Amino acid sequence: MATTVTPFLMFQGACEQALNLYVSLLPDAAITRLERWGPGQAGPEGQVSQATFTLGGREYRAFDSPPVHAFTFTPSWSFFVDCADEAELERLYAGLLEGGEALMPLGEYGFSKKFGWVNDRFGVAWQLNLP
Repeated sequence: MATTVTPFLMFQGACEQALNLYVSLLPDAAITRLERWGPGQAGPEGQVSQATFTLGGREYRAFDSPPVHAFTFTPSWSFFVDCADEAELERLYAGLLEGGEALMPLGEYGFSKKFGWVNDRFGVAWQLNLP
């Protein structure tokens, strides 16, 4: 069996909502597997016990962690998205910024035509680039 490396996102109760947002905004994106905690299992019933999803054709995994942790996501790890055009960049920026926080507003920073960096409402960081 080949060794695989897959990025994994750990949410605390908002996994399904986050994945639904991501696949609604990004092209070539889908939730390919979603399982929920059931009665008597380790996590709250109905929350995500295992999920697999694709963004831009790449596979990721995620779940809702049963224990509450003293940590969450940090901008030191982010999704970096090269957008096809300015309209896509602005659409993604607006959709991910809703309820989130701008780390770098959309602008020209010298290393691309246009760039923006946001933490979405789930705390996940996104760098959006127009190369």
